[in-house]
Amino acid sequence: MGNVLANATYVGQTADVLARRTGADSIAAGVSQKAIFQRRGEITLYDDRLVLGNWGDNDDLVLRREDVKSVRVEFTGLYGRFIGGLLNAGKPLILEVADAELYLLIDRKEFMETTDDRHWGKLVEDWLAG
Repeated sequence: MGNVLANATYVGQTADVLARRTGADSIAAGVSQKAIFQRRGEITLYDDRLVLGNWGDNDDLVLRREDVKSVRVEFTGLYGRFIGGLLNAGKPLILEVADAELYLLIDRKEFMETTDDRHWGKLVEDWLAG
């Protein structure tokens, strides 16, 4: 089954969906990021896979090392400082996979607008390096 290396909660969304958000969506995101990050569950890093629980239709998204093309933690045009908070601690974790970019906020603190994304970015980079 594999050893669990790390586990946390996430809210997430694909870049495609973030690109289609409306002005009303952005205003709602100013109140709560859950307005635009509608996928949520647990993220679990095993020694042999990364699992996003409940990613789609209550199904888990299971990623192997070869499925993840890149990992970065940064603000982008799709999710910038205005929505993500003025602190660098609010940058999203972005995983590039075969046909999508996945934007994740790991253990996001609503009031503080902080995440554990930098920590998780390092964990995933180390995991990818094997």
